[in-house]
Amino acid sequence: MGQLTVDIGGRPGADCRGFCEYCYFKHVRDPAPLGCRHCLPFSVGCQYCTGMVREEYDGFRSFRDVTDSALADLQLTDGDLTRITISGGGDPSCYPHFGDLVDVLGAMEAPLHIGYTSGKGFDDPAIAGRMIDAGLSEVSFTVFAADAGLRKKYMHDPTPEVSLDVVEKLAGEIELYAAAVIMPGINDGYTLYKTCEWLEDRGAKGLILMRFANSADQGLILGNAPVIEGARTQTVDSFRQLVNDISDAFSMKINGTPLYDPEFGSPFALLAEPDLIAKLPRITGTASVITGAVAAPFLKKVLEQRGDRATVVPVAQEIGCLITIRDLEALDLSDLEETVVIPGRAFVHDTEAARVLSADGVQRTVVRGPEMLTADGETSMGMSRTGVLQIELDGFRELICTINQYGNRD
Repeated sequence: MGQLTVDIGGRPGADCRGFCEYCYFKHVRDPAPLGCRHCLPFSVGCQYCTGMVREEYDGFRSFRDVTDSALADLQLTDGDLTRITISGGGDPSCYPHFGDLVDVLGAMEAPLHIGYTSGKGFDDPAIAGRMIDAGLSEVSFTVFAADAGLRKKYMHDPTPEVSLDVVEKLAGEIELYAAAVIMPGINDGYTLYKTCEWLEDRGAKGLILMRFANSADQGLILGNAPVIEGARTQTVDSFRQLVNDISDAFSMKINGTPLYDPEFGSPFALLAEPDLIAKLPRITGTASVITGAVAAPFLKKVLEQRGDRATVVPVAQEIGCLITIRDLEALDLSDLEETVVIPGRAFVHDTEAARVLSADGVQRTVVRGPEMLTADGETSMGMSRTGVLQIELDGFRELICTINQYGNRD
């Protein structure tokens, strides 16, 4: 079994017919490198935490470059090709050779998946049939609202009626998962209910609700907050309640990010499975586990069931993998043990983390935990509950083993 990812390149805001009003890539300038686990020990900054995190490309790749790369990668694929995914920094619907590309990929006779599109580049509804004929089996499609006027105003879609027509045609034939960034007072309330009715009536498999972020501690770590000056945002708890209410009202799958998946109970679905938690190793080392504000209470409840030697320390940043050195600088070091575990994907240089967390004169050992402890709403949308629980079991087992390996045993 093999999967093929076809990267078309493209730049956020430039190769998508302009930024949507709410886009978290708006206002990104050129801040200093963040640092990450991929950096060299003596240098803060690498391609991942300077270029890739900003999705920096020179623009869309040429049609020949994309197809040549795809064919070369195909030769390296083991076994039968089971999935082809089109992705990039720009919007696939805006790729100048999109129709020709799906025709070429369709000739490979494997299910085609578009990881994300806003549909802002679709000016002719006939493209829906062309994608279906090419073997498109799944697409994640940002709708914002079923109201064409709102799409035009907030997504700057020049042909919103066509985009919604494409959604309608695809939803009736393939697995279409819609997405909507929820802006309080704009596309929530009655508008959201009407959008859900429209999607469900047309056969959409699900809708991912994404909380609008407008501040650094909500994930805007590229020096680009606020996205919209003075715009309203929701607390995590109120957003979770919205996700739950919408899920109760409709039969299609409704997920939210940063919280939550009502069907599976994730993130941290393990909390409803004490028998599975009991299979995790006991905590024998003493350590502080730094995490984001959203995950902290859940993480604490799981670890407490495996021992009392690991303390969970939240930072102001809500999402653990978006923790930066500024979050560590704001911590009260007296709360930390001599061993500190930071999230595996945190945007922090290892050497800088050790320096900042030892600034009180206590020489602390700083290690990284697993890259993933749970599945957020976007990840779990196409998964089974068994798959979600397996991710969590694997992640927590790795975390506890890290604590036991590096933590103080006195």
